[in-house]
Amino acid sequence: MREFSSPTTATVDVRDSIPGMLAERLARDPDGTFAEVRTDGRWEPVTVAEFVARVTAVAKGLVARGVEPGDRVAIMSRTRFEWTVLDFAVWAAGAVGVPIYETSSAEQARWIAADAGVRLAVVETPAHAHVVAQVRDDLPGLAHVLVIDEGALEALAVEGAGIADDEVARRAALAGRDDLATVIYTSGTTGRPKGVELTHGNFVALARAGVDGLGEVCAVPGARTLLFMPLAHVFARFIEVLCVPSGAVLGHAPDARHLVPDLASFQPTFLLAVPRVFEKVYNSAEQQAGGGARLRLFRWAAKAAVDYSRALDTEAGPGAALRARHRLADRLVHGRLRGALGGRTEYAVSGGAPLGERLGHFFRGIGVRVLEGYGLTETTAPTTVNRPGLTKVGTVGPAFPGTSIRVDDDGQVWVSGPHVFRGYRHDEEATKQALVDGWFRTGDVGTLDDDGYLRITGRTKELIVTAGGKNVAPAVLEDRLRGHPLVSQVVVVGDQRPFVGALVTLDAEMLPGWLSNHGLPAMDVEAAATDPQVLEALDRAVQRTNEAVSRAESIRKIRVLTTDFTEANGYLTPSLKVKRALVLKDFAADVDELYVDTRPHD
Repeated sequence: MREFSSPTTATVDVRDSIPGMLAERLARDPDGTFAEVRTDGRWEPVTVAEFVARVTAVAKGLVARGVEPGDRVAIMSRTRFEWTVLDFAVWAAGAVGVPIYETSSAEQARWIAADAGVRLAVVETPAHAHVVAQVRDDLPGLAHVLVIDEGALEALAVEGAGIADDEVARRAALAGRDDLATVIYTSGTTGRPKGVELTHGNFVALARAGVDGLGEVCAVPGARTLLFMPLAHVFARFIEVLCVPSGAVLGHAPDARHLVPDLASFQPTFLLAVPRVFEKVYNSAEQQAGGGARLRLFRWAAKAAVDYSRALDTEAGPGAALRARHRLADRLVHGRLRGALGGRTEYAVSGGAPLGERLGHFFRGIGVRVLEGYGLTETTAPTTVNRPGLTKVGTVGPAFPGTSIRVDDDGQVWVSGPHVFRGYRHDEEATKQALVDGWFRTGDVGTLDDDGYLRITGRTKELIVTAGGKNVAPAVLEDRLRGHPLVSQVVVVGDQRPFVGALVTLDAEMLPGWLSNHGLPAMDVEAAATDPQVLEALDRAVQRTNEAVSRAESIRKIRVLTTDFTEANGYLTPSLKVKRALVLKDFAADVDELYVDTRPHD
């Protein structure tokens, strides 16, 4: 059993709440910029006072619509400024926000709205309204459905004009540290999503600890971040709240197709993303380099970045020759890569899955420090994180300020702290299993080193035990293999089988450029899945992947599928995690095919 804790100077009073934290910011900095909103191609500032005025107007409209303190209000939308206004308005009205992913099906929306007891829903588009309408008869408690694109916020402001400001102030003051702030439904890689109940104290404690422990990232003058992850996900939601006490300027990017120009124009100083975003940035940059001398230059510069970053972790540090090589690489290549992230990005916080040491060193080497972290919906997002002065590439960092981490003798990770959720909605049994003596059983497996840095090696439920009795954590293999530009998704298999294998899907976006750069003719995914040269490249990628594990844990065979795993076809959750159980069920024949010839495969 190992246990580590991180201290914090941040405290949370019994009366603390998210509206209270916003009121403190208003009193301290009314004319400061809270957010910037893209209007006619330009980013226009919204002051703290203007933001609070908009929040109050919408909150008054919710009151006029009959929303009572404690009522649940659903928000179903892409990440946009109106989402944040609505979120804070719901809290100001004394209600509880319930996010629904904008990609959710009618059945998913029905389950969440019914389980949470949603009274009013605000959706982004008429198409979203249609999704809700399909199950409206099953939701007798749902009184209103409003549409953002049809002027929902403006209409609420008009409807609430007759409600006194004092009524909103009274309601905003009702919630305290232990009161419910939101119910977030886990994205559900297995089974039906569970409603995670998070309190105002969970968010306030984590936000204040974030300013305390990550002040160099989020609380320095000029700090700004562009949200492009779904606000329905706890990670982005936490950052939205963190910007209140930190003073960082908040921007929203609802359309991933415009992300690169949005980054260039907004120029964030820090970002948050999942590892797949960093993989895409690297692979796209390599692909754009083309072939020949330009590709050799890119790879030389990428190696210089990695070598330089690795040297930073040695006692001697980078030598004179390496520093000179790094300076030249920066001038020729690295500067353009930073430009793709807006040009001013110093830090990026990565979570959701392991990033991998190669990418961590690469981005640090080009001047963007990726602070890899770890957390779950049940921990209100981060529970460990690498910090500017406390970083070990390849780990998810030490305990977040104010947090305790424990790894038991079975390798299971436990978490304790004021950011841990209060329970699962309507599921007392699951709550009892998860919360034991003040500790949260995460379901993840990991290790703590002598300095308290955590490494996550897999999920308890996903551990594979081969026929030979070898325990294999698939995440390590999957994350490394997914770093290849040809690869979209990987599912490692081998439970009760003679060796470890993997199902692999191809990245249709990256395929044309990869084929061109390798002098191969254009082909679709179906043809590429059986092409000898494509398969040879994937075999080499598997060999590099296996360097991270023992021979008994290594991938011996792969099967390339012609169907990718996407959110649209139901094989990915909205937070881009593979629904492993569903994949193993639907592609059972492909798994069996891996083991038709059960002789050892070297």
